[in-house]
Amino acid sequence: MAPNTVAVTMEKPDNFSLLEINGSDPSSFLDNKRKSISPKQFSWFLLLKAHRVVSSLSWLFASVKKRLCSSSKAINEEEDPKSRGKQMYRFIKACLVISIVALSIEIVAYYKNWNLDLINRPSWEVRGLVEWSYVAWLSFRSDYIAPIVITLSKFCTVLFLIQSLDRLVLCLGCFWIKLKKIEPKLKDEELDLEDASNFPMVLIQIPMCNEREVYEQSIGAAAQLDWPKDRILIQVLDDSDDPNLKLLIKEEVSAWAEKGVNIIYRHRLIRTGYKAGNLKSAMTCDYVKDYEFVTIFDADFTPSPDFLKKTVPHFKGNPELGLVQARWSFVNKDENLLTRLQNINLCFHFEVEQQVNGVFLNFFGFNGTAGVWRIKALEESGGWLERTTVEDMDIAVRAHLNGWKFIYLNDVEVTCELPESYEAYKKQQHRWHSGPMQLFRLCLPSIIKSKISAGKKANLIFLFFLLRKLILPFYSFTLFCIILPLTMFIPEAELPLWIICYVPIFISLLNILPSPKSFPFLIPYLLFENTMSITKFNAMISGLFQLGSAYEWVVTKKTGRSSESDLLAFAEREEKLHRRNSESGLELLSKLKEQEMNLAEQETPKKTLGGLIRPNNKIKKRNMVFKKELALAFLLLTAAARSFLSAHGLHFYFLLFQGLSFLVVGLDLIGEQIN
Repeated sequence: MAPNTVAVTMEKPDNFSLLEINGSDPSSFLDNKRKSISPKQFSWFLLLKAHRVVSSLSWLFASVKKRLCSSSKAINEEEDPKSRGKQMYRFIKACLVISIVALSIEIVAYYKNWNLDLINRPSWEVRGLVEWSYVAWLSFRSDYIAPIVITLSKFCTVLFLIQSLDRLVLCLGCFWIKLKKIEPKLKDEELDLEDASNFPMVLIQIPMCNEREVYEQSIGAAAQLDWPKDRILIQVLDDSDDPNLKLLIKEEVSAWAEKGVNIIYRHRLIRTGYKAGNLKSAMTCDYVKDYEFVTIFDADFTPSPDFLKKTVPHFKGNPELGLVQARWSFVNKDENLLTRLQNINLCFHFEVEQQVNGVFLNFFGFNGTAGVWRIKALEESGGWLERTTVEDMDIAVRAHLNGWKFIYLNDVEVTCELPESYEAYKKQQHRWHSGPMQLFRLCLPSIIKSKISAGKKANLIFLFFLLRKLILPFYSFTLFCIILPLTMFIPEAELPLWIICYVPIFISLLNILPSPKSFPFLIPYLLFENTMSITKFNAMISGLFQLGSAYEWVVTKKTGRSSESDLLAFAEREEKLHRRNSESGLELLSKLKEQEMNLAEQETPKKTLGGLIRPNNKIKKRNMVFKKELALAFLLLTAAARSFLSAHGLHFYFLLFQGLSFLVVGLDLIGEQIN
């Protein structure tokens, strides 16, 4: 008998079977049993598994496709004709396709019990084409892909730690300010309230464009500022293209002018340069030379009557002071989850960033509104320029290079609104993050050639621009939205827990400190910031490389919400205005409002009930669909499925919840929907 044969002897003396195996290799029986599975059976097994995977994916994509079809118009609005973000969307789709293919292979390997040590097995032990392909993939991944991903992840980790250190230093600086009770002090005596001639001439500018919901409250708040009437002038700079709205704003200005307020209405025939062009045009008026200071309020800002008395006195006896910036507060911060998360970010910006930079550096980015400028500082710095979409940051940098100092008043607040829909917030953030990169390209030669100290140059280049405007969106998107999902399919480059869990939670805690009531929203805030990284990264790239979307200016949509005290004051003011208005003015106002109501009824869809056509007074709200966010959601959820196979623990939960947060945002389920 051959040495490797198997002999089986069956005997039944006591009703039991005897199995005798003769051979040099005891495992040959198992090998023969494994070989008994024909290639045809194995192929059918793979096809069955593939069919189940495809069926699951088809069901998932079918539900999303239904939403996409029902919101095709919304997609067209979100992805404008200039093809904004198409390259980014294609890149994310490519990563998604690769991850789905890799997950399919890993599922087959998991159910076939192919261990990762297959790569160390001799080639003659690999059975079948599929198993050989898997071994080849492991070898290629280990030799070529893993080193690249590891290098990129280390680079992003270093940037992450540097930015985290910057946040920690800012918080320590804020703590020191609170501990020592450091705040800007008046260098001279306060204004003599008895003598109006001691009050400097102040120009108030209210730039607006189609601000139907908020123009009344902003004009009314500016008109009620406590300042001598002959020492103040209010410019309502209206860029609206709606003729009815222009008439309403004119009527509002005329009503306050009849009350003795020094206020004028100004409309440009050629609307170029957006807000910067509007402000630049207003500063060319001949009467501006009679004024020493200019205060800017956006259309949704309602300052308190004592705003000027709290800000302008800081200029007295301080000829080097060019800007006094006040803090923003928000009337709708508790409206929905989106506004709560925005409030956390902006509270940290004003309480920590602006205050620390103002105290220790006398420089910060002008917020574009709720600030008082010395007109001489504006003129010596070149005035308003239309070269970027962040004209406020532009003039602040140029004034700093000319030696002007800034003061930030954290205890002077001006109420305003937060965007309540994700669409409005996303467009706002795109403008806020593309503009600084445009400005950096334009200002870098001027910064290097300027006469300011080397320390101020380093702060401008490395901290103000590179670290906080470029590095932050770069590593946030690359590390947590691209590298982390890829490491689930490349175990050699797996990120440690302190990168994806401990440090981000610590930094999020620092961000929430200025708004302690927001502590319950710590985890949603962390996930939402990572979700917004795709918008900020896309904006940063478009601004850095001068892409078409970097020059877009979209007016942030307002709702006209006010605080309870504002509503009471507004009601009292309206009653007085109607008493003093002429009969013709009231007729004009009622006629315009009637036209608006008729137009709204025409645009409102109608329902048919019992053969009668009745107007539908309820305006249906629709959800937008954001394709890039949805693609990233499926990428992260695919990586979470791969992490589940490997039992990664925290990696799985982070990817799962981060993917779900992208899904919620991609389907526009956060914030208010637009009409």
